[in-house]
Amino acid sequence: MMAEAAMILWIFLLVLALNVVSTSYAAIDSNTYVVHMDKSKMRALDVSVGMSRRWLSKQHLESLAKAEGFIYATMDELYNLHTTHSPHFLGLEEGIGLWDAENLASDVIIGVVDTGIWPEHPSFRSKGLPPVPTRWRGKCKAGPKFAASNCNRKLVGAKAFFKGYEAIAGRVNETSDYRSPRDSQGHGTHTSSTAGGNLVKGASFLGLAKGTAGGMRYTARIAAYKACYQLGCATSDIVAAMEQAVSDGVDVLSLSLGGASKPYYTDNMAIAAFGAVKMGVFVSASAGNSGPSGSSVSNIAPWMATVAASYMDRIFPARVELGDGQILLGASLYSGKAPTTPLHLAYGDTAGGHGAKFCTANSLSPRLVKGRFVICDRGINSRVEKGEQVRMAGGAGMILANGENQGEELLADAHVLPAASLGAAASKAVKMYSNSITNATVVLTFEGAVFNSPAPVMAAFSSRGPSLFGPDIIKPDITAPGVNILAAWPPNISPTELTNDRRRVRFNIVSGTSMSCPHISGLAALLKSRHRKWSPAAIKSAMMTTAYILDSKDSPIADAASAGSSSATPFAFGSGHVSPQKAADPGLIYDVSTKDYLTYLCSLSYNSTQIGLFLGGNFTCPDASDFQTGDLNYPSFAVQFSSSAKNTTSTYKRRVTNVGIPVSSYAVKVSEPQGISIIVRPRVLNFRKIGQKLSYKVTFIAKGVVSTNFSFGSLVWNSDKHSVRSPIAVTWL
Repeated sequence: MMAEAAMILWIFLLVLALNVVSTSYAAIDSNTYVVHMDKSKMRALDVSVGMSRRWLSKQHLESLAKAEGFIYATMDELYNLHTTHSPHFLGLEEGIGLWDAENLASDVIIGVVDTGIWPEHPSFRSKGLPPVPTRWRGKCKAGPKFAASNCNRKLVGAKAFFKGYEAIAGRVNETSDYRSPRDSQGHGTHTSSTAGGNLVKGASFLGLAKGTAGGMRYTARIAAYKACYQLGCATSDIVAAMEQAVSDGVDVLSLSLGGASKPYYTDNMAIAAFGAVKMGVFVSASAGNSGPSGSSVSNIAPWMATVAASYMDRIFPARVELGDGQILLGASLYSGKAPTTPLHLAYGDTAGGHGAKFCTANSLSPRLVKGRFVICDRGINSRVEKGEQVRMAGGAGMILANGENQGEELLADAHVLPAASLGAAASKAVKMYSNSITNATVVLTFEGAVFNSPAPVMAAFSSRGPSLFGPDIIKPDITAPGVNILAAWPPNISPTELTNDRRRVRFNIVSGTSMSCPHISGLAALLKSRHRKWSPAAIKSAMMTTAYILDSKDSPIADAASAGSSSATPFAFGSGHVSPQKAADPGLIYDVSTKDYLTYLCSLSYNSTQIGLFLGGNFTCPDASDFQTGDLNYPSFAVQFSSSAKNTTSTYKRRVTNVGIPVSSYAVKVSEPQGISIIVRPRVLNFRKIGQKLSYKVTFIAKGVVSTNFSFGSLVWNSDKHSVRSPIAVTWL
């Protein structure tokens, strides 16, 4: 494995110093770059001096570009973080299926690239775990407030990467952060415990959501790679962390972070992920929190599992009763004392001056809001910051009002005063009432945790497809629980992260695709235990083709972004909601090799230098090939046609591998998207043994003018035992 690792593309932060007279000139003309080199030719370049310096000037970059082994350089940038009942919701039960003793005893190591970890948390205790596997090559790197002894049989590795961050943002502020793997934000501790945290009895958030908290693969080892700080995550640090994780020997990489989507050859995370997948490491990444805007999805490379976020069946309702008798349903994690008598409402001009509608800093008038409930529109500042502004101005409580963009999203927050969030329709109603009379009143009642709500429902914030730079692939790939997720939290950080919030918790409830991503990471670790020889693509295929698209009431999964509660589409949830136990026995898988991915990149008309970035050296595409972008052996289909196309066809190829019953027969069933006819050949696949591969072709025929931008359908291979489903998305240009 080490010999193969030497072949991975060496991407590093090359910080060379240009000798200049003026320091101001250096500051203006120099930047940090991620430089891609052909490692086989690195001897021609002396980098030993540059690794200790800070900047690379434009002139120096031009000189470096002439050096033997140089492939490509991109300017470093800061990425953003994408921020317990879920095991039960996912059907994971102690002693059964993926959680049986034999599967949980198998050693799997999950690497988490994030804000670090709080190692003393009970979620990371190693009691009952066997010795660390000898194949593990990782270390526990000591630093401020973090000792090598903080690692154990659970937390098997920890290291901080900050050279890129400090080159962009300046030295890490050690009054609020650590130049070590210790977590100062909570995000990394939360995601790590969601993926592989140990079982902790008696977990709750301020008395809410009581029970046993545990990660998806709670017996997994965890390796924490800190690459994110107060102002973000430098791509060079992320890449360095990913490459270190692969070299250390992780089985799964969890990435709850990302930036704007871009062509694969300019996406350093995608390039590093390619190297990881090539080495057999499953890579999951959050889809982003920029929904419901179309084409907002990030981490779009086909070798990454891109994870959307959805609601579980547990909600935290807040009853909002208006003075005119209207009763509205909101959500809140507030658990303190609340007024029991009606209080007056204030909003906009009746609450303060410029910015009062959004409850921004210093916008509220104490004279106007004292003792009142203030209505605050979403936007500009954070949800919990709005409540802090209301409290500072003397307000008694807050109504957090969604706009059209947030739709019917009901995010429960740990507000510092009595407060509830309302969906767009209810928000409109409460504002109309408040504006209709002078003495409008409200009473809030908090109902705690309530179960059996229709679920899943797609979160409005979850980023959406279609992918701008990979329209031939449906992204995101899958959805998982990402709303109101209870997981570990550092004891020195308040649940809101507000400076004036003096509350402290061991577990916090947080929402985001950052929370859904580690669910898939942990589930991938479970599947890796069950099927040791499966490739990352096979594991992803198993999850995608067994995902479900109906909620607990047998209705199509709804979208919280829609006031009419309309059905979500594959551009919101990909193949559907993950179903772990079914994924363990998918029947058929769509496997993808490194060669397949390279052929796919060739079909995108990438040149040899661009493709060489993924291999660490030049690559030459075949001179003649009938492979088209839609032929990548992916478990979903994305097709593009002109909206006026008639009798235009596209034919895609697929290859499935039997991992179910040796002698089995699968018949195809197609649900045609609007405006499309579909022909599948052959219509029946007959297998004679495990591991047998059979191919089929799908022809999509545009029937004529359509009145929609997108239409959706599915292709399902059914046997007596298995149902292998692939979504179809058609984009009409």
